[in-house]
Amino acid sequence: MSQPTEETVIWLTQDAYDRLQAELDHLRGPARSELAARIGEARDEGDLRENGGYHAAKEEQGKSEARIRQLEDMLRRAEVGDPPNSGSGVDAGMVVTIRFAGADGTETFLLGSREVLALDDSVDLDVYSPQSPLGAAIRGKDVGDSASYQAPNGRTVAVEIVEAKPFRG
Repeated sequence: MSQPTEETVIWLTQDAYDRLQAELDHLRGPARSELAARIGEARDEGDLRENGGYHAAKEEQGKSEARIRQLEDMLRRAEVGDPPNSGSGVDAGMVVTIRFAGADGTETFLLGSREVLALDDSVDLDVYSPQSPLGAAIRGKDVGDSASYQAPNGRTVAVEIVEAKPFRG
């Protein structure tokens, strides 16, 4: 198995990694067993074509298995550790504030993975992937630098980096 490349690495705090690992362990163990039992019970009720409980449990099982695959992939690619230090330029794991060219206001977001925020309702931040057009354009830049990227609609968008600080959760 090859090592993850910088483009595929997902930065996670130790806390976020532990929460995702716990979710994966639950889905692989108790949740999987419970779904299998529900499917078995529904199957025993008879005709599967019109058995709503069976179809609902099968659909839930499919969603659970998809989440298991997603978590396994994410944890395999995870880089766990402290957020980057401020002053080292914009990087994954930082809260970044930008100003769009020609605009007065700013936008603040986490450059990283949504999973860092997934189980913490107290943090209200948008999240942009380091691989997104915006993320790729600003990664490695310093406060005061400008960058531009191509938006999904084909327009070129210019931004200025106003602030970049480590995400502390």
